[in-house]
Amino acid sequence: MPEKSPAAVMIANRKLEVQEFPVPDIGSDDGLLRMECVGVCGSDWSFYLGDGERIGARFPFILGHENIGIIDKIGRDASRRWKVSEGDRVAIEEPIPCGRCRYCLGGRYLRCDENRRYGSHIQTTVPPFLWGGCSRYMYLHPNALVYKVPDGVSAAAASLYLPIANGIRWVQQIAGASSGDTVVIQGPGQQGLGCVIAAKEAGVSRIIVSGLQRDAMRLETARALGATHTVCVDEEDLIARVAEITDGQMADLVIDVSHGATQPVVMALKLVKKCGGKIILAGAKHKPVPEFPTDEILYREITIIGVRGHDFRSIEPSLQIIASGKYPIHLLGTHSFGLERTEEAILTVGGQGAPNAVHVTVLPWS
Repeated sequence: MPEKSPAAVMIANRKLEVQEFPVPDIGSDDGLLRMECVGVCGSDWSFYLGDGERIGARFPFILGHENIGIIDKIGRDASRRWKVSEGDRVAIEEPIPCGRCRYCLGGRYLRCDENRRYGSHIQTTVPPFLWGGCSRYMYLHPNALVYKVPDGVSAAAASLYLPIANGIRWVQQIAGASSGDTVVIQGPGQQGLGCVIAAKEAGVSRIIVSGLQRDAMRLETARALGATHTVCVDEEDLIARVAEITDGQMADLVIDVSHGATQPVVMALKLVKKCGGKIILAGAKHKPVPEFPTDEILYREITIIGVRGHDFRSIEPSLQIIASGKYPIHLLGTHSFGLERTEEAILTVGGQGAPNAVHVTVLPWS
């Protein structure tokens, strides 16, 4: 066991450096994770730009909240509570819930009042320092949410559990999409593709994914995962195309997972059916939506739901879907970078690094 662990630390907006931290001792109630693979999320790009400060991210912090690793050390009580042992491969949710506030007690721990999260919300000045996955080791707090990865699932495959879990929660558990429905997914990034898998699992009849010309590879991946139609919106009129596909009935559910652009939110009102149509807003914009016609919601009886992330009800099904081998999820894993190249990984997710990225990972030991 090394005495120190290198980690990729965000120290300011657009400023990242690799620092070393002591590897902590472990008691009976906590653990130590030897990191294998860290998924890079669109929110990591927001943290890099500085947008994360509005939701609680505080410099300096170690990046990495889509974490897969091997239990290196674990206390007796923690092992019994998490039902894992040293040597097990596990997935870690990013929240570290308090377990006491009204949100935790109501099962809504993503909204926990203490707002502690791996990979963004706990500074590196807080012992035992290793609060993010872009590190060779990560501390497992007694309240960490730990899930054993099914046997036979690689770290690379397991790292896709969060986009798929997000899709399951948004499409199935919140929107209630089911057989016979039409679902439009605006944005073919990792979250949108996770929604494709979730919609396919729900038995949705028509899965329509929209994107831009530069998303050609992602749209192809959407079709491989089960999308029945893909629309390139800078070549076709999305509203007219959905009307054609649905014989004018439009979509039962529209999910906007596009990042930054506000036009898809306004367009969603025209894509969704009247009287019972649902819109899921899952893509952060970081700015107001101009000319948003709220009367459309009233007159057409549309339901709009804001969502953020996953929970325990969607993590386990996600891991089981990955283990089943039903989908070519390897198509999502497009780029991997070593720890020293974490900034390049973030730039790639933000569209300013390597081209044609879908799901990007950091391999801390590479």
